[in-house]
Amino acid sequence: MRLGFNFWLGASLTALVILAGVLAPWIAPFDPVLDADLMSSELPPDATFWFGTDGQGRDVYTRILYGAQISLTVGIVSQVINSVIGITLGMTAGYWGGWWDDLVNGLTNVMLAIPSLIFALAVMAVLGPGLPSLLIALGLTNWSWTCRIARSSTLSLKSQGYVQAAQTLGYGDLRIMFTQILPNMMGPILVMATLGMGSAVLSEAALSFLGLGIQPPFPSWGSMLTDARQLIQLAPWVAIFPGLAIFLSVLGFNLLGDGLRDSLDPHMRTRKP
Repeated sequence: MRLGFNFWLGASLTALVILAGVLAPWIAPFDPVLDADLMSSELPPDATFWFGTDGQGRDVYTRILYGAQISLTVGIVSQVINSVIGITLGMTAGYWGGWWDDLVNGLTNVMLAIPSLIFALAVMAVLGPGLPSLLIALGLTNWSWTCRIARSSTLSLKSQGYVQAAQTLGYGDLRIMFTQILPNMMGPILVMATLGMGSAVLSEAALSFLGLGIQPPFPSWGSMLTDARQLIQLAPWVAIFPGLAIFLSVLGFNLLGDGLRDSLDPHMRTRKP
């Protein structure tokens, strides 16, 4: 399997975000919540405060490191929920067909017709702000694409010889789906999950920016941008660095997903002259 430039660049950016989140308790010079000093507010970047300070005198660099933990948690958990729902519905619909396939297809079309951020906003409005509500909202948002991939893969794989052999041996439907079909369609599912991580990070930032995600004083890149709105002219670094963190994270996951797609799917692999 040949891994291209997109994969390695995306993997490097993703690894940087992961290391920032995992190592934050050890490499962050300050506490992201408690170390606030109004006498040190809105200081520009220097040797002590690498990314400057915000309006409450908190170290922006520290809060970005801890914000990476939030983004990774939201991305991973939401994609696990999306994948479980999408794989289960898509695989059973493709394998069983009939009325169940029609029902799942109809539900998928409805979900695809609703903008994901609008649906997440509606869920958050019902459940209220906070991390658990955010995980549920994003986890229920983007499963429809995974469902379609799982269904189309199942329709293709269920006619393969090893699946028919398992049926001849008397394997049950669920056993065939989860032992014979699922392992052979994990390539496109993995690509979809990786691309979905970037979407989840962006959605978390948007919801937190609107005040429905992670609540102050806990650090979130989106809520940091909310706080920076009043300081954009006086202290632009308060907005620049969280925005740059979001950009690099989403770019890393998207490039990683594109690289995996090009490597795992020979029909979509970039051809060079």
